[in-house]
Amino acid sequence: MALDPGDSPGFLMWHVTLRWQRAIAAALTPLDLTHVQFVLLATTWWLNTRGEPPNQLTVARQAGTDVKMTSQVLRKLEAKSLIEREVDAADTRAKRLRVTEHGAQVAQRAITAVEATDAAFFGTLPDPGALLAMLRPLAG
Repeated sequence: MALDPGDSPGFLMWHVTLRWQRAIAAALTPLDLTHVQFVLLATTWWLNTRGEPPNQLTVARQAGTDVKMTSQVLRKLEAKSLIEREVDAADTRAKRLRVTEHGAQVAQRAITAVEATDAAFFGTLPDPGALLAMLRPLAG
């Protein structure tokens, strides 16, 4: 027997995700970042702050993104002077990534905007921690 769409977890997750993505996109528009650009910039910045100049594969794995798409988006972030990509001395096929000073400022502003958006979006839940507990095993 078919479920009513409102009783389908996948259907509801789809709609929640779309609403949340629209809210995130609106928060990032003033910073001239797409959602995926934000994720990759913030991931690179986070890894840099831990003393690691990551390569593109490390960033893709941390962010959960496709490696080829990651490379394309990182090139766009480089064109915006938010990151620098340098040939890895240990492996000339790889690129090491460093967030520029301007990129670090943008990353921190974007993280603040996204966290505020998340707080507003999920803050209406009676127990946001319960949502995290449900999502963690699903995130893989």
